[in-house]
Amino acid sequence: MDIKWLEDFIALAETRSFSRAAQLRHITQPAFSRRIQSLEAWAGAELVDRSSYPTRLTAAGQTFHGQALEIVAALQATRKLMRSHQAAGQDVIEFAVPHTLAFTFFPHWLAGLRPQLGVLKTRLNALNVLDAVMRLTDGGCDLLIAYHHPSEPLQLAAERYEMMSLGSETLAPYSRAGPDGLPLLRLPALPGAQVPFLSYASGAYMARLVEVILESASPRPQLATVYETDMAEGLKAMALEGHGLAFLPSSSVRKDLQEGRLVAAAEPGAFELTMQVRIYRARPGPVRHVKPQAAALWDFLAAR
Repeated sequence: MDIKWLEDFIALAETRSFSRAAQLRHITQPAFSRRIQSLEAWAGAELVDRSSYPTRLTAAGQTFHGQALEIVAALQATRKLMRSHQAAGQDVIEFAVPHTLAFTFFPHWLAGLRPQLGVLKTRLNALNVLDAVMRLTDGGCDLLIAYHHPSEPLQLAAERYEMMSLGSETLAPYSRAGPDGLPLLRLPALPGAQVPFLSYASGAYMARLVEVILESASPRPQLATVYETDMAEGLKAMALEGHGLAFLPSSSVRKDLQEGRLVAAAEPGAFELTMQVRIYRARPGPVRHVKPQAAALWDFLAAR
């Protein structure tokens, strides 16, 4: 058994794609597949249903997934406990935050805490959603801030991790504004027309939420992908230059809307969904050292 096999399996369960999980684990897909096969051989059961797409876990795989999360969390919590004996950095709260929230939500949210808590010493790790979750489960951060939508819940066991809601925001389509202030591109498009589309990369958390929006539309709009990236800020930059339409969180476009550079590309309430912004931490316990500053911040948020 290699701990990397468990981390690979957790990545596959989250992304539901061998190619995407291999990319996130920074190995080739053939090597990634061999490691999953080695894990299945060690477990003595098929853990992945390879006949479906997106990839699904078998019943045995679903059971094993919960156990894998606990094993990895326990090992990494032990490592964190050992590291906690070092005094350096004990007054720094370490956050894992997906890129979009790191650029938009986090600075504004932290500034809002300053009048009550003063200046907090923080370290921000801006990651994709999967790596941010893994950073929490492996004990590499104190707190995780991430989006939540019922269609794409994070794989964090409630008995091991606790969470609070910090607010909500909307994911909706936006376009560069024309000279008349109206969107250059809009949904729904004219019959038979294809809209240049700025897309999240396949497997990205936001890509799955956009797919939820599009699947609920009738008829489904014809979108022609002209650019893709993992990061909302990258899509916004392309939208500002008029390259296409992009689905973006409201916090990332607030200033651009006020300045008239971007405009909503659909009627209010259409082609959109609301996401929660949540903060997570590992539940305190005998093997989980909690920094006093992180505990104080959590208690302050819980009392609000």
